[in-house]
Amino acid sequence: MRTRIKICGITRVEDGLAAARLGADAIGLVFAEKSPRRVEVARAAEIVHALPPFVASVALFVNPDPAQVEAVLAEVRPSLLQFHGEESAAFCRAFSVPWLKAIRVRPETDLLQCATDFADAAGLLLDAYAPDAHGGTGHRFDWSLIPAGLPLPVLLAGGLDPGNVAEAVRSVRPWAVDVSSGVEAAKGIKDVAKVAAFIEEVENVDLQLSR
Repeated sequence: MRTRIKICGITRVEDGLAAARLGADAIGLVFAEKSPRRVEVARAAEIVHALPPFVASVALFVNPDPAQVEAVLAEVRPSLLQFHGEESAAFCRAFSVPWLKAIRVRPETDLLQCATDFADAAGLLLDAYAPDAHGGTGHRFDWSLIPAGLPLPVLLAGGLDPGNVAEAVRSVRPWAVDVSSGVEAAKGIKDVAKVAAFIEEVENVDLQLSR
């Protein structure tokens, strides 16, 4: 199975195009108010409009008002929604758009129960827990906390970078990997060489695992 790749925290058209050119399957656009990678709706629409065919766009929210989500849907028209806060399944599904639920993993997290609670999500994005942040921390979590047989696709995030993503794919065998700070030159600004190295590492380990 090929591991899909999402480059998150895109704030510039050139970074979105570079990610697509290098082989990313999706780019992430952050609309969380407190994030240093937050992108304005008009800029996000410009980025999505510039993407080539078959590259997905994912709109990321943290405990948004419904009106905020609706505004992004109307102007940006993302492929998927991603909810990183304490949103209920009923809230996530209310927009009739495929959605991902982010879970901040710590030892007491029952991921099998999360998969039940969010059973109609397109997948679970598993990220590192931090008490003062809902993502983008640059920290990894203990991958052994992920149980075998989760009934939803796993999108692995949290502290991934070109130096550890091959290990992550070998250990977890996720449906997709999601990176933001691990391929940045500065917050919200991607380092094209790091993006290229990250994608190359994923492709290489996929090739090894397929033999």
